[in-house]
Amino acid sequence: MKKSFSTLLASLALATSWSQTNADFHRTEDVVYGRKFGTALTLDVFQSVKTNNGVAILRLVSGGWFSAHEAVDPGFFRPLLARGYTVFAVVHGSQPKFTITEIESDIHRAVRFVRHNAARYGVDPKRFGVMGGSAGGHLSLIMATKGAAGDPAAKDPVDRESSQVQCVACFFPPTDFLNYGQPGEDAVGVGILKQFKPAFGPRADTAEDRQKLGREISPIYFVHSNLPPIPIIHGDADKLVPIQQARSFVERCAEAGSRTKLIEREGKEHGWAELGKDVEIFADWFDEHLRGLKPAKN
Repeated sequence: MKKSFSTLLASLALATSWSQTNADFHRTEDVVYGRKFGTALTLDVFQSVKTNNGVAILRLVSGGWFSAHEAVDPGFFRPLLARGYTVFAVVHGSQPKFTITEIESDIHRAVRFVRHNAARYGVDPKRFGVMGGSAGGHLSLIMATKGAAGDPAAKDPVDRESSQVQCVACFFPPTDFLNYGQPGEDAVGVGILKQFKPAFGPRADTAEDRQKLGREISPIYFVHSNLPPIPIIHGDADKLVPIQQARSFVERCAEAGSRTKLIEREGKEHGWAELGKDVEIFADWFDEHLRGLKPAKN
């Protein structure tokens, strides 16, 4: 399937869009969470006008590691707003100008910024969740596996904060670029993912460098026993991000003793019409693991 991440997620945003004029939330746009090479990094803050449960969810706006303010999709995370979550829609430095390794640092910065300003937004700095789909799912798992303590000696107080999160949820994420769909399949800007070569940068030019880069940016190689709880929803007919990516990641987490859950959507490819409804599953997961609510009995 040749449809790009960005085109797909844009269509999903339209499919799940809803009128903001009648919505029960307040939106603060273009909050600057950092700067790089003269470029402002921004996020939008969505807060319910009815209730605030004190939990922060960072929604990573990313398709093919392309990110834009225009792709912020409040309809997609409506179930979270309805339950009182404060949602931070994070726009990162976008390819082709920035590569995945550079984008990773943006996401760390976003988590640290929100945590540093937790009181301003009425959220608990110890209850942070992250969610995303496709490339945004990949970046979500990066935060799950590589979130780190801040630097107490940093000049910028934001950089003193931790980038660790307490819960993660994602759709169809790439997890292992060196074994992409089958053992030994290199997708570091080549093969299935050749159309996304700019996101991998010049280090994807040679096989030797791809092996090194692929390990650095694949969440599966950073799995440890203390990961936050993670659910993944993935279509078993996905041709862009093979279901093997989710299966192998969940298997590795089980071996490490970390809690993950894989929900497979039979016959679904890279996205589906009912995707917005599946966010309810993530909302239940956040309720259980970030709010301490018991899951509803079926």
